[in-house]
Amino acid sequence: MPTYDYHCPANGRVIEVSHKMAEQVATWGELCRKAGIPLDGTPGKAKVERLITGGNVITGGLGAKHERPCDTGPCGTPACGGGGCAFE
Repeated sequence: MPTYDYHCPANGRVIEVSHKMAEQVATWGELCRKAGIPLDGTPGKAKVERLITGGNVITGGLGAKHERPCDTGPCGTPACGGGGCAFE
């Protein structure tokens, strides 16, 4: 399954999740469920936007402002793809 990076303007976080191409993620709550992470105070109805990254780590001005997928939880979580961190 392909991976996609989503940005939440409400909290500034970028989260990477894997899902079918036909699926769409529109809110922070949906994104957190897919990634297996807590809401951490951000409303579940907060809108998220899919980034066009091709599954790569975001770099440059945007990347400096946002977290890498592994920064959202310990390696081995769905946000990191499981089993070790490819971003270290």
